[in-house]
Amino acid sequence: MLLCLTANHRNASLDILERLSVGAPSATRALVDDEIFVSGAVVLATCNRFEAYLDIDEPLTGGEAVAVESVIEAMAGASGVPADHLRASVAVHQGADAAAHLFAVTSGLDSVVVGEDEISGQVRRALDAARAEGMTSSELERLFQRATHTSRGVRNRTQLRGAHRSLVRLALELASSRVADWAEARVVVVGTGRYAGRTVDALRARGAADIHVFSPSGRAEAFAAKHGLVPVADFRAAAAVADVVITCTADAVVHAEAFAGGHRVLVIDLGLPRNVDPAVGRVEGVELLDLETIRLHAPLEEFNAHADARAIVGDAATEFHADRAAGPAITALRRDVLKVVDDEIARARARGAGDDVEAALRHLAGVLLHRPSVRIRELAVEGRLDEAQTALELLHGVSADTPADAAGDADWTATA
Repeated sequence: MLLCLTANHRNASLDILERLSVGAPSATRALVDDEIFVSGAVVLATCNRFEAYLDIDEPLTGGEAVAVESVIEAMAGASGVPADHLRASVAVHQGADAAAHLFAVTSGLDSVVVGEDEISGQVRRALDAARAEGMTSSELERLFQRATHTSRGVRNRTQLRGAHRSLVRLALELASSRVADWAEARVVVVGTGRYAGRTVDALRARGAADIHVFSPSGRAEAFAAKHGLVPVADFRAAAAVADVVITCTADAVVHAEAFAGGHRVLVIDLGLPRNVDPAVGRVEGVELLDLETIRLHAPLEEFNAHADARAIVGDAATEFHADRAAGPAITALRRDVLKVVDDEIARARARGAGDDVEAALRHLAGVLLHRPSVRIRELAVEGRLDEAQTALELLHGVSADTPADAAGDADWTATA
């Protein structure tokens, strides 16, 4: 059964998201290693959400409730968030709802900036990280691959194409009311990762040319050479003459002592965990624009484009769920047909037939199986799997097991 626990900008404070992003990934690793009912997990942690997608076995009636509680307790312990607070800040999605949620997230429909294009890459990297740690399962692989496919469909078939939609661009739009002329502004970017690269691109799109980069980990020179920037080794000296400081790094916290009081500077914190101590905003002359402020000013959704995108996501989730429900019936049909083919191949070989006969018979079996397999999936989407089961029993004398969380609309008893 698929299970998703999500804390995001809609239901959790920035403080809780920050703590989860630091501590909870290790807790998910422990769940896969130690809990017999968790067979796979993918963690998605961004500046506006923390989500854990789990593939769980349900050993008992109500097993999903046990799984949810185990995950919450593990994450609470690892992140330092009281379990009661975490329960109040986490939404739980199961089965088809978990798929629909991930498809919406990957398509940018659940972001602060609706349609933003950064999240799809973050979802892909979350899957890659889980693969590298041996934490995925076949069901999670199928789920995340379908999510990526769905997000491409949303971009190609609606006006939510991701162009000019991102949290970075929104932050710069808000900052433009404080910056008279980006072409004259002296900007310091703190960070050298992928997000910093996107920030530089967005700054240049605004006309910024005097861009400096500081790296707490010493990578400023290489990043500056790659992007045509000016590296700085002394952050305090650079901040003392900057008009705008933008932080987007995973390994630094900027404190109030780094700013000389009286110098007017806009500080934009795009990091999670936060890169800038809130006390910086109380330094004379410093204005702090953090994620909490940015998301309060997110633009309204474009109604028609959003509705079209939601329809695409809903159809994709229905098909994903139906594919899983249809799987056992298709497997039962294939098993029956391929057994007949194997028997015929054995007879043909006994009569001296060669590999060409086997290849021809297997190709024919594939051709014959294609149309009924497609029709079984169509019936599953329509909620008519019982008809597929009846046909299999009447024509082939076989039955199929139904996945516990996929049975939903299908009302037929399965036998091995």
